[in-house]
Amino acid sequence: MTMMSLRLPKSLHGDLKEIAKLEEISMNQFVTLAIAEKIAALNTLDYLEKRAKRGSRERLLEILEKAPDVEPEGHDRF
Repeated sequence: MTMMSLRLPKSLHGDLKEIAKLEEISMNQFVTLAIAEKIAALNTLDYLEKRAKRGSRERLLEILEKAPDVEPEGHDRF
């Protein structure tokens, strides 16, 4: 495990301390989870952008043509 020193404004440090206490985790765990969530979100965005570049409107329309033309079930209606 790598150690890292982090400087935070007092207001953020106070918020971090309070939230970590409410979540019943250490401040270190909270920061680690926050970083992991941000990295996962960025990786997901990157993945979706790459997938979107491979797609085409024509292919989408071909796939949609194969879908049955039926009314949605009651729980799927707006």
